[in-house]
Amino acid sequence: MQHEVLGRIDALLPAIRERAAEAEELRVLPEQTLTDLQEAGFFKLLQPSQWGGYEANPVVFYEAVRRLAGACGSTGWVAGIVGVHNWHLALFSQQAQEDVWGVDPNTRISSSYAPMGAGEVVEGGYKVNGSWAWSSGSAHAEWIVVGGPVFKDGRAVDFVSYLIPRADYVIDDVWHVVGLKGTGSNTLKVKDAFVPSHRVLSFKAMSNLTAPGLENNTAPVYKMPWGTIHPTTISTPIVGMAYGVYDAHVEHQGKRVRAAFAGEKAKDDPFAKVRVAEAASDIDAAWRQLSGNVADEYALIVAGEEVPMSLRMAARRDQVRATGRAIASIDRLFEASGATALVTDGVIQRLWRDAHAGRVHAANDPERAYVMYGGSEFGLPIADTMV
Repeated sequence: MQHEVLGRIDALLPAIRERAAEAEELRVLPEQTLTDLQEAGFFKLLQPSQWGGYEANPVVFYEAVRRLAGACGSTGWVAGIVGVHNWHLALFSQQAQEDVWGVDPNTRISSSYAPMGAGEVVEGGYKVNGSWAWSSGSAHAEWIVVGGPVFKDGRAVDFVSYLIPRADYVIDDVWHVVGLKGTGSNTLKVKDAFVPSHRVLSFKAMSNLTAPGLENNTAPVYKMPWGTIHPTTISTPIVGMAYGVYDAHVEHQGKRVRAAFAGEKAKDDPFAKVRVAEAASDIDAAWRQLSGNVADEYALIVAGEEVPMSLRMAARRDQVRATGRAIASIDRLFEASGATALVTDGVIQRLWRDAHAGRVHAANDPERAYVMYGGSEFGLPIADTMV
């Protein structure tokens, strides 16, 4: 699938790869990387046309994320998560979009969707309090979207996303980690912030396609299921990292001479060839299923048809499977790369750490997704919202 942005992304990859170590040292992405992504049009891919965006096929967006993550895990991770928020904001009310993009359509948003805080109904909106961890790219954003319940008279009545400007939250710098070091996934602290009603979006409205933003943003991409869009955003960079490890491994093995085996060239080792073939197959399978399900859903929406729950369930199943395949392939290639792969400025060890850091995200919990899929096959009710 071709798109002008993909060509621009390809042109950026060498420089992004060179800045990967700098991102780790800074613990956030270098500003030049953000500037390059902005100028390449990456953040416009899922943005509505009324705000200068491309309203692109989501597969194009994920393809760009995959390529970026193969060059730098932190860059791919942050780009995907921050980039997908333009899709999410498109579902909010027109007034909320104007609040964010009315002055500057290049304004960026970070998030934390886990219910680590809550809102209380007050006159005209909600009073929000909480401490939301793991907000990737928060240093590069002027707004946040945080998830949590709505309480009224002491009772939870809804689960929503709250859209909050930079003046109403504090970033707690706690991101000292072993992998995805450059993502700046810090903690967001909100205390007694007033959020007007127009800046709140119910997950139920997203699920049943009654989100207010759909009135003006009518492109097919905005009718995609949240339970496909969000989890795929988490798995795609990990698959991209697997491609990055694969490329680095093949290049390394092609030059490697194994001193422990009488100077044997690694590329002449038949077992090395088997490992490469199996890893290549599993990584390709991960990406084909991951992107293929998104493509199938999108094609149905373009045709004016509903995305059946069976396809949504398969997309969730294959999303966690893609992560599993990518991690297993990365591990096998890492183990076969030799001691030189351990050097601290090496590509393979960095992507290995980044991929395992991404694996622990809740959206990559395989058992939960598999149980949900298996239950649906037996006709049991689906309780999970991430589908």
